[in-house]
Amino acid sequence: MNQRRRMTGIVTSNKMMKTVVVEVSRSYRHPLYRKVVHATHKVKAHDELNCAIGDQVVIVECAPLSREKSWMVQSIIKKEGKTLDVAEETVE
Repeated sequence: MNQRRRMTGIVTSNKMMKTVVVEVSRSYRHPLYRKVVHATHKVKAHDELNCAIGDQVVIVECAPLSREKSWMVQSIIKKEGKTLDVAEETVE
């Protein structure tokens, strides 16, 4: 396995072509006040696996693909996306 950084997060948007927005959250204890702090940040990642909103994914660092994209979706851990196409086919 290589030394690239990996993070897990939840897909919050997939409206762009081959790009998803992944929200990565982490919790840590404040060094002075000892209170647990929850921090989140959003990362744009290249998507070849067709992720849906709500999927839990692993993203890996890569060479910059565009101005804001330097992460790539490596795998989908858990599928949570809702597919409306299946429901429409059964109704028709």
